[in-house]
Amino acid sequence: MEKNSTKAMIITLATIGIISAILLTFVYQWTIPYIEANQEETRRIAINEVLPTAEEINQVERESQIFYEGYDSSGNRVGVAYQHSGGGYNGPIELMIGVDLEAEEITRISILNHQETPGLGARITEEEYKSNFAGKPFGDYVVVKTPPSETMEVQAVAGATISSSNTTRIVEEAVSMINNAYGGGS
Repeated sequence: MEKNSTKAMIITLATIGIISAILLTFVYQWTIPYIEANQEETRRIAINEVLPTAEEINQVERESQIFYEGYDSSGNRVGVAYQHSGGGYNGPIELMIGVDLEAEEITRISILNHQETPGLGARITEEEYKSNFAGKPFGDYVVVKTPPSETMEVQAVAGATISSSNTTRIVEEAVSMINNAYGGGS
């Protein structure tokens, strides 16, 4: 009698597992287009944020990377946006950076995704921190805890030096990738 009970329990659990897997697969397949549309909308908003003067955006591939070139109403390129990510304190930080290649400076950055500590590292999404990069020339930046006194200084978010340093490193990497793809500001 005990063998039948064990056999019935195994069949029941296997059936529940198979049904659950099938349902999960269907739900996943059903939600993928919505997730992709949401990611695309987030990307579009970020590009518009980092290239505020662009009237038209063209996606281009250079050096096996995707870049977003912004053009004004006259067809002149006003900047390039690039999505880049790297490690943060609690997980990856994904950002969009906009640059003016002619002036060789950053126009703005936008944080797309992060897993930083709420109330501390998550403050990298606040305008006060992101504005640190607006108008900065290309180069290597130094993260400081006080208001910047030098052009290449970036003020850290209070209590979140690691998040600030990692974001700054991601920005430097992104600028380097853009420079490599576009020939150093040409």
